[in-house]
Amino acid sequence: MADALDITIDRVDDLLNRAACEVVLGAPEGPAAVRAMLAETAEALASAGLDRLTEQVAEAQQCEDARLPITLARIEATWNGWKAARVAVSCVESESPAPPVTPTRPPAHAIVNDELTMLQGDPELAGMFIAEALDHLSSIEALVLQVETQPGNTRLLNDIFRPFHTIKGNAGALGVTSVQELAHSVENLLDLCRSGQHRIGDGEVEAILTSVDLLTTMIQGLNARLAGQTVADVRPECDAVVATVDALIKGSRAAVPVLADADVASGDAVPVAAAPTAIAASAAPAIPEPSSVPRTARVDESLHNVKVDTRKLDTLIDIVGELVIVQSIIQEDPALQRLVDERLSRHLAQLKRITSDLQRNAMAIRMTPIGATFQKMSRLVRDLSRKSGKTVDLVLAGEETELDRKVVEDINDPLMHMIRNSVDHGIESPDARRAAGKPAQARVALSAYHEGGSIVIAIVDDGAGLNTERIREKAIAQGVITEDATLSPSEIHELIFRPGFSTAETVTQISGRGVGMDVVRRNIEALRGRIEIQTTPGAGTTFLIKLPLTLAILEGLLLRTGEQRFVLPTFCIRESLRPTREQVHSFQGRRRVIQVRDSLLPMIHLSELFGHTGPLPEPWDATVVVIDDNGRRIALMVDELLGKQEVVIKALGSGFAQVRGVAGGAILGDGRVGLILDAGGLVSLMDRPLGQAA
Repeated sequence: MADALDITIDRVDDLLNRAACEVVLGAPEGPAAVRAMLAETAEALASAGLDRLTEQVAEAQQCEDARLPITLARIEATWNGWKAARVAVSCVESESPAPPVTPTRPPAHAIVNDELTMLQGDPELAGMFIAEALDHLSSIEALVLQVETQPGNTRLLNDIFRPFHTIKGNAGALGVTSVQELAHSVENLLDLCRSGQHRIGDGEVEAILTSVDLLTTMIQGLNARLAGQTVADVRPECDAVVATVDALIKGSRAAVPVLADADVASGDAVPVAAAPTAIAASAAPAIPEPSSVPRTARVDESLHNVKVDTRKLDTLIDIVGELVIVQSIIQEDPALQRLVDERLSRHLAQLKRITSDLQRNAMAIRMTPIGATFQKMSRLVRDLSRKSGKTVDLVLAGEETELDRKVVEDINDPLMHMIRNSVDHGIESPDARRAAGKPAQARVALSAYHEGGSIVIAIVDDGAGLNTERIREKAIAQGVITEDATLSPSEIHELIFRPGFSTAETVTQISGRGVGMDVVRRNIEALRGRIEIQTTPGAGTTFLIKLPLTLAILEGLLLRTGEQRFVLPTFCIRESLRPTREQVHSFQGRRRVIQVRDSLLPMIHLSELFGHTGPLPEPWDATVVVIDDNGRRIALMVDELLGKQEVVIKALGSGFAQVRGVAGGAILGDGRVGLILDAGGLVSLMDRPLGQAA
């Protein structure tokens, strides 16, 4: 009898999971398919004598299509409650339980082959599953960190349970059994927690987070497996997590009271730990009827999110960029400009407005909130706190700030490294903080906000601040600077971005090898951004990362030197001026400097930086543009400023990748190609001998 009931349970689980998948996929034939599965479910329940559940499922077959998701959720809640009660009774009543029988599992290669066969049968559905599962796992991690501080919050537990259940159901429908088994195991634990039969603690949080990491690795590996690549076998890690979860579940069963057979067979609500709370009700919160939902809480059905392949999106952006270039060429065509035709001018102006609107909206599609990246830092700080023995509170702000999709993707690693450094180097030990009159719990704030035409990401800690003298001593010891070098505090702080530089006395699991901050700066500069440091000894350090809103379009100043055109990004320009003879001075017979207010800045003609040796105008006959790169400033002479312009950035190919001072190219309004200049590269070119090509 027990074997027959187990078979029925497995069958009902499978049917309900498949019905849930149909609801999630939202196919036109979904309601009919769900009703067919409910009919099979009712038949299976009736054969097991579970009359009340049978009646509930039979009633669900008659409901409207729009009510099916709500009705199905209620059936699942009742079913899961009945299963939990049955497991509890069987554990308590078994005085001498038989040793568990370990089922024979197929070899790893057989599972991989079966999963690949299922996934390759419908690549589009597999892609949807991977994308949605990764989204769910990202949300789970953020919620688990909240539950760690609010273990009794049933709403959070339900919010964690639902995505696990969805991943399990979708994985089962696609035949990805490895993902299904792990998700199902954690789902069982969460079901007990949300029904009040198990209290979530540190062990449970660690198990859930570890399972999230494993599931993320497994699901990310599906793409590689579909492409024919080999991925690491994580089955031993999965088995370890499942064993840990099972042990946690078994630890909670002894507290469940003995239940009457009639209660279990009928599926009635079961009291837990003397509390008159029904499992069916606590397993999932009651879902209000559509008519009872306040009008203000209803979701506008016309607002939907559509998932688009990023390659298609990038292609659209490229096409819009080409359209903008062509429109600019037409607008500035000399033949059209000579025509005096009011109607034509009106049409051209309308074309420009439409093109600008299209460009602006296309760029908005590329924008994505940085919140998901910030949430990853919450998990990082939690893990670092435990490893380092420091109590650190991470405060997030501005998660809704939107950046270019590529910026959000590429900023993840630099942020992780800087957060690590803040916790390891910046934050003192609890004892040191108490001795300094600070609270034992440190604070790291991560925020994002708009400033002008850029996005600023700020990492602020309340640690010890940068030790200027120690950085200088280390720099001298490592041969980075000489003992007689005269540097300002800000210039000394910039030394931490030198390759291999570190002030750590010992190498820890977190940092200390001097590998990272130079890579951080290089990655940020590759995004056309810059990083600034503000520090106060004993009070903490602030790192400001300033990034462009988008990587596809650049606002720059159009420069002319001879017949050549260059675009200099506006964010690196401090000012422009026409110097007088009195402001210009010679240095060492050849180098020239210009006095701008109280500062002497090295000055050079733009053509000289790229190896041009022909006659050049005198500085007082040219225009000087002062550019800044992380506090280093130079004065750049050009023949003429042609005005400010937004240009579409074009890559120049691998042949120009090593050319310092050049970041890309742009097609200008007259159809000519102008080089986009890189401020950091231009400043570095000033350090080489004159006349040497870039």
